[in-house]
Amino acid sequence: MNDQQLLRYSRQIMLPEIEIAGQEKLLASRVMVIGLGGLGSPVALYLAAAGVGHLVLVDHDQVELSNLQRQVAHTTDRIGMNKVESARQAIHALNPDIDVTCISQKLDTVRLGREIDAVDLVLDCTDNFGIRFEVNEACVATGTPLVSGAAIRLEGQVMVYDPQIKDSPCYRCLYQEANEGALNCAETGVAATVVGVIGTIQATEALKLIAGFGESLAGYLLVFDAKTMDWRKLGLSRNPGCLTCGIKGTARL
Repeated sequence: MNDQQLLRYSRQIMLPEIEIAGQEKLLASRVMVIGLGGLGSPVALYLAAAGVGHLVLVDHDQVELSNLQRQVAHTTDRIGMNKVESARQAIHALNPDIDVTCISQKLDTVRLGREIDAVDLVLDCTDNFGIRFEVNEACVATGTPLVSGAAIRLEGQVMVYDPQIKDSPCYRCLYQEANEGALNCAETGVAATVVGVIGTIQATEALKLIAGFGESLAGYLLVFDAKTMDWRKLGLSRNPGCLTCGIKGTARL
């Protein structure tokens, strides 16, 4: 690290859990953020601020006026711009030293797997079950850690798949099948701050996994209810019959 970096990250380096060694791991890491909406916005900004050296941003949507209530990486003057490019501008305004790769198109299964295999960690910030299953399967197949978040109305949840932990459950262990009738923000709404809370937790889990400190949420589902300000940390076991990481899934991969 140079003098400017030592100063920029000084408050983080002071932490015994991180120090210079942990900060160098962050700076050397390549992390993918899939979805630059309500969750992906705080995820990308906090990872950039914390010094994650290379961010790969994936989203094929453009910024719309209705996004701005919660998607804090975007601004009014960037309505109509690709979200990944808008997020890139926000990241570089915050920390110009961060390398950013923008992918503003839908990825087929082969390309998705190839891109995930080239990163150290993936954060799923999407709101689509089908995409979540594809991302989860690619992470299991490539042995890439995955931090998955979701938020709707006044509720949110976070879980982690860590291939370094034996029998770490994957996303499909939690949801066996895609729920085509699942709620989404466009139909039921979501509070601006809820996606901020969940996205910030996702970013925190990512920092822990990269720098190698603390205990991650692998093996748990963290559930947040903003209405009552309740947090629940529920144990989650690997499903031996999981179609992705179980016996059948492992054989298929």
